[in-house]
Amino acid sequence: MLKIYNTLSREKEIFRPLTPGRVKMYVCGPTVYNYIHIGNARSAVAFDTMRRYLEFSGYQVDYISNFTDIGEKLARTAVSEQTTVAAVAAKYIAAFNEDTAALNIEPATYHPRATENISGIIALVSDLIAKNLAYEVAGDVYFRAQQFPNYGQLSHQPLSELEVGASQRTNDAETARKEDPIDFALWKAAKPGEVAWESPWGAGSPGWHVECSVMAIKYLGATIDIHGGGEDLEFPHHENEIAQSESYTGQKFANYWVHNGFVTVGTDDEKMSKSLGNFVTARAALADFDHQAVRFFMAGTHYRRPLRYTEAGLEDALNEIQRFKVARANLLYRRKDATSGSTAPILSAIAEFRQNFIAAMDDDFNVQNGLAVVHEFIRSANKYAAAPAVKLDDLMAYVGQLDEFLAVFGVDLSQTEGVDSEVADLIVARNAARAAKDYATSDRIRDELAARQIILEDTAQGTRWRRQ
Repeated sequence: MLKIYNTLSREKEIFRPLTPGRVKMYVCGPTVYNYIHIGNARSAVAFDTMRRYLEFSGYQVDYISNFTDIGEKLARTAVSEQTTVAAVAAKYIAAFNEDTAALNIEPATYHPRATENISGIIALVSDLIAKNLAYEVAGDVYFRAQQFPNYGQLSHQPLSELEVGASQRTNDAETARKEDPIDFALWKAAKPGEVAWESPWGAGSPGWHVECSVMAIKYLGATIDIHGGGEDLEFPHHENEIAQSESYTGQKFANYWVHNGFVTVGTDDEKMSKSLGNFVTARAALADFDHQAVRFFMAGTHYRRPLRYTEAGLEDALNEIQRFKVARANLLYRRKDATSGSTAPILSAIAEFRQNFIAAMDDDFNVQNGLAVVHEFIRSANKYAAAPAVKLDDLMAYVGQLDEFLAVFGVDLSQTEGVDSEVADLIVARNAARAAKDYATSDRIRDELAARQIILEDTAQGTRWRRQ
């Protein structure tokens, strides 16, 4: 039975979806003013891994993740790139899609954009003003945070601490406009030259927090199962989402709040971020390393733990994937001398591995314990592949289960299956040369294949090969 750590309760809770067999999941997406860095990608991978496991478990997942395509960051990029805010958004949304595809992240059920939902945002803000939960000052609209019961419940902060923090985050002019320092913006009056929309309070644009409430409610309903994002979004973003959403609908906004840990860099384990200038873009990592290794590197650490970004970690991930490839190739190679049928003890053992994997992953998506099961499974598969006699159905049951396990982590080895005809011809020529004791030709062919990163292995069952 799946348990999920809920940031709201600070406990692992049994997962009970609103609709049996179906999961409504909203994950805060990027502000599209630059290429995503590894920290952004880690969040996307973490929630994609959760989604994949939910699908592995039989759920249909309605997965919504937004694009914030307006705001000061996009405006600054538009100035620096001498283009428009709309062009900046289009460029970096396309880049996001390219990078996440390379990381084998499943596309969201829908990727709504803030600019597509202005009318819904205005409707929500108008409703809160009508309820006396929000107020307008010189074209800005603020939410009365203290009017919402238990404000601070998600971040587990008392109002006194929130008051101090809010005073430190805002400038004197903005603080003077507010009734209370912890009140937050739902709508901001436009400054000269800014992209703006007409509203009952004059030309302006949405506050940062309100767009996610509107999009989650629009596409998933008043109450959703899982709301996710990086741990830096707990406060104020998600705290404010709860307040404005529940004030608008009168219903609980999300049943499970899930937050992933940061990516850190350097000996001091400093958080990776664009503001600190210590980031590595996802596309830079993908240009330098095997795509599946980058994905597996991020997917193989429990989502709530910090992930330290190092090249050594990426190399370890690549080596682990290579072990998976070799195990799979060993199984497929034995098909040529396998007899038909299956063996009950083998199928039973594979089923037990599956149950152990589920037990591990059901503990708050514990990927590290899940991978421990996969490693045991690999040892069992290698032992069977080396047996004197094998059954075809057993071999394919091992392959099928391995593929299913690895799919949860976003790793797909099916593309490595098969032997190129050219490589096959070279292996035949090498074996003929060896039989004729023409060792010079045999060695030359081996060296040629090695230069192409093809490794040959001479076994009792014949010569097999794998890519390095």
